[in-house]
Amino acid sequence: MLRQSIVKAVRPALSSVNSRAAFTTTSRVMAAGDTGAPKPTAQADAFSKREKANEDYNIRVREQEKLLELKKKLAEQHQHLKQLEDHIDELSKSQGGEQN
Repeated sequence: MLRQSIVKAVRPALSSVNSRAAFTTTSRVMAAGDTGAPKPTAQADAFSKREKANEDYNIRVREQEKLLELKKKLAEQHQHLKQLEDHIDELSKSQGGEQN
């Protein structure tokens, strides 16, 4: 009987401890360089500036290459149109459409 009374007295305290343990969280510890960690100022600034400059340069080079390709295609189209115009002129001359 004494044992039963002790168990009844302790049981509410045990149930509250168990429910609290289910909702506990741990804090995350991050090292320098991990996501969310602050960067060291002097070294990271120089590196990030250099990295951005390299990326900008690569983008400019790719855009320049694309522009050169577009200019080449445009020149080919102009040449093709010129050939078509010459062909139309030859056809119209041979059919007597143009008085020479």
